[in-house]
Amino acid sequence: MEEGDLELGNVDIIKESVRSLLDCVRNENNCINPFSPSIYMVPSALRDVSPSSFNPQVVSIGPLHKEDEDVQPFEKQKATYLMSLMSRFNSPPEEILELCMQKVYSSMERIKACYVWMKTYGDAEIAKMMVMDACFILEFTLQIWESHYHKSNLRKKVQIRTIIYDLVLLENQLPFFFLDEIYQCTIVKIGNDASLVEFIYPVLSRHNLFERYIKFDKVSVNTTHHILSLVHECYKPHDSIIPTESLRSRIHSVVDLDRAGVNFEPNKDPTWLMGMEVKPYRFPCFFGSWSKPTLRMPVLCVDDSTEVLLRNLIAYEQSFETGNHITSYAVAMDMLVNSQEDVARLIDSRVLVNDMGSNEEVANMINNLGKHVITYSFYSEQWETLNKYCNSYWPKHIARMRSTYFNSPWNMIALLVGTIIFSLTVVQTYFTVKSA
Repeated sequence: MEEGDLELGNVDIIKESVRSLLDCVRNENNCINPFSPSIYMVPSALRDVSPSSFNPQVVSIGPLHKEDEDVQPFEKQKATYLMSLMSRFNSPPEEILELCMQKVYSSMERIKACYVWMKTYGDAEIAKMMVMDACFILEFTLQIWESHYHKSNLRKKVQIRTIIYDLVLLENQLPFFFLDEIYQCTIVKIGNDASLVEFIYPVLSRHNLFERYIKFDKVSVNTTHHILSLVHECYKPHDSIIPTESLRSRIHSVVDLDRAGVNFEPNKDPTWLMGMEVKPYRFPCFFGSWSKPTLRMPVLCVDDSTEVLLRNLIAYEQSFETGNHITSYAVAMDMLVNSQEDVARLIDSRVLVNDMGSNEEVANMINNLGKHVITYSFYSEQWETLNKYCNSYWPKHIARMRSTYFNSPWNMIALLVGTIIFSLTVVQTYFTVKSA
């Protein structure tokens, strides 16, 4: 319809609607958050695969799970931790808390900008929440340092372990810069001169996915968004390790690689904590020499908490502008592991420790980690090397033969019997011909 066909009233309405739309866009643009929120609800595509991996079991930190039914019994205990922390000072509690509140209000807008809020809270409610939760985390960590976790009674030990894993859930975080400000107002004044990163070592040390210990000596408070982000930084590769945009090809499973002659062994000197390397090994044979590769892998230690930590790290990577090294590793393991037989081979090769349960449970956990994720790969070069080897003549036919004749005891017996019968037939034919 041409503009001349519109009635005058309709033209005025359209122009008014355009002005209203532009005003709305300008207002929204002025309200755009200058900071990218780093604490938010996990996208439903990831959350729906395993909802329990993202919900705190004992303690809520921050606003996103504050009103969950499961965490209400512990809310009153937070006050106990706060008063325990205040009792460590010679100054009156009011004086310390007033200083903490000043820190909150001076950073209120920055704190708000760190969250994707699911409910509106007033500034007074936010201030109380932030100080309470920060003091709880600091006193909880301080008590772990003092009591030596392993000496606690069983009930206390279980609760401590659960809280430690609640503290790394993506939806259950405090801004790290604010936690550091409260740390400076409290723990440092007691006489502790360690950095906040060093101070929360008891929390970090429980989140070690691999046999080798995580290192955080190069992690800065200024580049850390929250405790989960700090754990994520500990697994970050060196800047010199550059990923490809995506995997150009898939890799065979562990069992298939094993049948083709690929060995597996722990990566004792990795370039980074999650690094994998393919090392050739040449040995002589009747037609010259044959190169068999060895895939060196970090020793993955799987227990009941592994899935929770990996899922939250992956959700953080999938929703925030940060490195995707955890997701890349999870997808790589998903390619290698298709069944419990693959897990068994990794265990036999000492590159996986199963403290979780059955090998089938571990396989199912690994296979579900890569659902609904997008990532680039840190392992494309290694995969291409292995695929090139597996697709060459001898490894491909040896793998096929092992799959056909050596995949069960009965097949091996049948092959042995067939070989014996064939040999006897040849011998009998020879002597028959000779005697004739």
